[in-house]
Amino acid sequence: MSPKHVVFKKICKDKSVGVYMGRRDFVDRVDSVDPVDGVILIDHEALQGRRVFVTLSCTFRYGRDDMDVIGIAFRRELYLSTRQVYPPLQDREKGIHTRTQARLLRKLGDDAYPFFFEFPDNLPCSVALQPAPHDVGKQCAVEFEIKAFSAESQDAKIRKRSSVKLMIRKVQYGPEKEGAPPSVETTRDFVMSDKPLHVSARLDKETYYHGETVKVHVSVTNNSSKNIKNIIVSVDQVSTVVLYSNDSYVKSVAIEEPGDSVSPGASLQKVYTLLPLLANNRERRGIALDGKLKDEDTNLASSSIVKDGVLKEVMGIMVSYRIMVKLIVGGSVACVCVVCVEVSLEVPFKLMHPNPDAVKESEMEEEMDFQEFKRSYQKGIVDDEDEDGNVSGGDDIAPKET
Repeated sequence: MSPKHVVFKKICKDKSVGVYMGRRDFVDRVDSVDPVDGVILIDHEALQGRRVFVTLSCTFRYGRDDMDVIGIAFRRELYLSTRQVYPPLQDREKGIHTRTQARLLRKLGDDAYPFFFEFPDNLPCSVALQPAPHDVGKQCAVEFEIKAFSAESQDAKIRKRSSVKLMIRKVQYGPEKEGAPPSVETTRDFVMSDKPLHVSARLDKETYYHGETVKVHVSVTNNSSKNIKNIIVSVDQVSTVVLYSNDSYVKSVAIEEPGDSVSPGASLQKVYTLLPLLANNRERRGIALDGKLKDEDTNLASSSIVKDGVLKEVMGIMVSYRIMVKLIVGGSVACVCVVCVEVSLEVPFKLMHPNPDAVKESEMEEEMDFQEFKRSYQKGIVDDEDEDGNVSGGDDIAPKET
């Protein structure tokens, strides 16, 4: 039996506008991005002659909305596009782009109208830095939002009761073409030692998927007179806020420290197994997450892949991963005064979602499963709908499309 088609819906408080969408995640394939499509259901009696608009926005947040330091706002609208849905500006049939829209229009009747947006190719993917349990307000994040509202005009003040917001995600999947398995090696010479220390580390592949274990093959040849006291292997997540300050946050999301040692003249070959998971880092501030819709479908942020020619400075938050192999090297056996030094290797890799086998629209059941579109927030996160209504049109710095 074909899978049932889940449809997410959300209705504003005065019942004038409702949004229906067949999905929440939209895939960035680097050279193209899935378009955003859905249907708006209106109530003529509740509208009272007002018009209906829908917007797609991308917002970068680097602090609370009420923060303003020396004229620098900590919230920036990277993109805003607005469509008038009612009264329709084109024939209703010409606004249908997908079979899901056509099915929804048949199901909802004559008071439903389709909408359609295409992402520009220079927008970042959804990502958020996890707040600490005691933090209040909104976290540092790149967020995408669909907002439908009824108003006298596009620039009129929006009443909160007459608007509805849906958070969506722009996500990336692992590349179809696998690169060469990464490997790094180094040789270290020491004072008072005739021969060097040689260390190498390699992975089985370049791209790992969320929930998959990472095997690190470490080889140590210690021809020096130094004693290796400990070996630490970790998965580091590097999050760089490129839009404002280029701050970088390095967090170890998985670590292995079995206490292995290598004496002078000896060697070691061992496979270390690490499992980077959000479940093991749930309470840690600053961990980068894929744009969050619900806690249960949130995971560590995927590696950022940027299209050639796109400036990284507009990507908001860039995320990358690396394996860190650290060797704690002590003094020689005959040395009385032991001073430890550290020898380290960095092996970069990608952590992403596998590209799923998409279910074709023609294979879906005609029956639709309607679900309320609600966000489950982590502790300290404020619901968007608790905010005051704002004026449509957004910040002046945002590129606009009408």
